[in-house]
Amino acid sequence: MDIKELIRETAAKVEARLDALLPDETTSPATLHKAMRYSVFAGGKRIRPLLCMEAARACGGSEDAALNAACALEVLHTYTLIHDDLPCMDDDDLRRGRPTNHKVFGEGIAVLAGDALLTEAFAILARVPGNERYDASDYVAELAYRTGSLNLVGGQVLDLEGEGRTLTLDELEAIHDGKTSALIMAAVRLGGMSAGCTAEQLDALTAYGHDLGRAFQIIDDILDVTSSPEVLGKSVGKDVREQKATYPALIGMDAARAEARSLTASARAALDVFSDKRRENLLAINDYLLKRDY
Repeated sequence: MDIKELIRETAAKVEARLDALLPDETTSPATLHKAMRYSVFAGGKRIRPLLCMEAARACGGSEDAALNAACALEVLHTYTLIHDDLPCMDDDDLRRGRPTNHKVFGEGIAVLAGDALLTEAFAILARVPGNERYDASDYVAELAYRTGSLNLVGGQVLDLEGEGRTLTLDELEAIHDGKTSALIMAAVRLGGMSAGCTAEQLDALTAYGHDLGRAFQIIDDILDVTSSPEVLGKSVGKDVREQKATYPALIGMDAARAEARSLTASARAALDVFSDKRRENLLAINDYLLKRDY
């Protein structure tokens, strides 16, 4: 299947399931549920759910179990976007081509919509069926670890503390291992776990997710310099204006591109434990994300 077609088909499945899982806009308190759905259904390619479902496929799993795990990831990811955009964080006005949540609903409701989505993510994940190796407690523990103070939230803190400072490469990598790689690692690990993957398969998916996540962030940093709001769907140039450390700023544009290519190659190599048929879509996603211009 063409990678763009795969992205569209998977996004449609995820959105249909999300529509069924989340409270509708008329459920009280209506303002909160409108705000939650405003950001969840704002578009996007649903890359993390796609990675989750394709990791499950690589391990021989069922689509239905992986689909619920994928939805939990997207709901949690949306919470991070709402909170990232707040004035006390990145102070952004645009997300996926639309006004950010706090610009439409106000800061208070935006904070609470993010809180509610974070909580809902774990409720959805707890309903993913168990198998011979993993159960709901394993899924919840995995997502909590990858998105808590030691990873995603911790990376956000390091990012805030790094503004206006000259960071080392190790410090920059620590920020983005938390902010970006951790959730991508959770996506592929949860997909594999929902399929009852072996320890060897889980290790391979972990390495793949880590390197793919770093490459993803480097390309994001490059696009912040080279793209436009119309193409990217969000503000560009903010990293430079706010004196944030980025890969192009720290090591140069050419070296950043070379590092993204190197990480993409190592992510590909991590999947050698899978057959060509099982890993083909994960490999295609890997290459697509390296070359993306959105």
